[in-house]
Amino acid sequence: MDYSQYFGAALGRLHDERRYRVFADLERIAGRFPHALWHSPNGPRNVVIWCSNDYLGMGQHPKVVGAMVETATRVGTGAGGTRNIAGTHHPLVQLEAELADLHGKEAALLFTSGYVSNQTGIATIAKLIPNCLILSDALNHNSMIEGVRQSGAERQIFRHNDVAHLEELLIAAGPDRPKLIACESLYSMDGDVAPLAAICDLAERYNAMTYVDEVHAVGMYGPRGGGIAERDGVMHRIDILEGTLAKAFGCLGGYIAASGEIIDAVRSYAPGFIFTTALPPPICSAATAAIKHLKSSSWERERHQDRAARVKAILTAAGLPVMANDTHIVPLFVGDPEKCKQACDLLLEEHGIYIQPINYPTVAKGTERLRITPSPYHDDGLIDRLAEALLQVWERLGLALHKKALAAE
Repeated sequence: MDYSQYFGAALGRLHDERRYRVFADLERIAGRFPHALWHSPNGPRNVVIWCSNDYLGMGQHPKVVGAMVETATRVGTGAGGTRNIAGTHHPLVQLEAELADLHGKEAALLFTSGYVSNQTGIATIAKLIPNCLILSDALNHNSMIEGVRQSGAERQIFRHNDVAHLEELLIAAGPDRPKLIACESLYSMDGDVAPLAAICDLAERYNAMTYVDEVHAVGMYGPRGGGIAERDGVMHRIDILEGTLAKAFGCLGGYIAASGEIIDAVRSYAPGFIFTTALPPPICSAATAAIKHLKSSSWERERHQDRAARVKAILTAAGLPVMANDTHIVPLFVGDPEKCKQACDLLLEEHGIYIQPINYPTVAKGTERLRITPSPYHDDGLIDRLAEALLQVWERLGLALHKKALAAE
């Protein structure tokens, strides 16, 4: 039997649907972010990265790099095992305490990634609650969807950010059935924000628990970088907060923060925690340094918001189809997978600008887009060059500009 035919056919379908993904070989340069080297087929080229999730550039911050180097020099690189087998090292314990403090919770638990913390966290929590009903936002991340699926619990999907629909489902479930509301605080593809206060009101009124994914908000919002929940003053009302160390904190790993009892139960039952090697000490020390810095420094957050606002203003004034929101995400609507990929190729090859196309299944078919994420280090000159390059690419591909559409009307 020729097993390779199955894999070839699967890849062929991706090519036919114009959503086969190609990775760019990038080499970031510490101290020069967002500048990087692109190792192209024709040799290294300088490019500017416009789609990194290292939102605040903390991956190059001297405190963060210094903490990683010092810890690696002092204790070595690896954790040496799972948390149960020699992997509970002191930098990791310190990091969990720092995260619990960040979110005002009794305890926190580290996982190897934000994906795993959602996948195994949601699944374990729901499994430990008999007859649990999970109420999940329609646009929740794949990691949350997988956690819900693997829990085996009944699930119902409420329309995105629709608290009226959520209330209908809560009422129908009845007051005595255990319920877990799962949502994100900031949705990374559209850049919109969940009505967390209203969701907390419903959870308290109908006796439900709340689980909120803050991966695109931790470090970025709130006086100490605690996320949208901190900014909106509802952190203490949310039962489980989930986050990542790989975005605003510039490192690697995921976590949940909650009551000591919830964290202890997940620690004791979650296979995605029990059976995997712990995060390495240098990573934990670097993440702790990033969190401590952002708890006390607001410059990065303020500068970041300023840069995002400027990018939106410049691109909108140029007539480019910016999808409106009030956060740091700048989605640029394309609506065609092939042209989305072509736009990214032209930006990279002809303008030295790296933006990855966002196609199905990350977003719905027909809503393909470029997802631009400014950082504090994208200066006015880089922003102006981005706008000029995008206008040239839009014209080259025959994509519509808002000002042309208005003129036609």
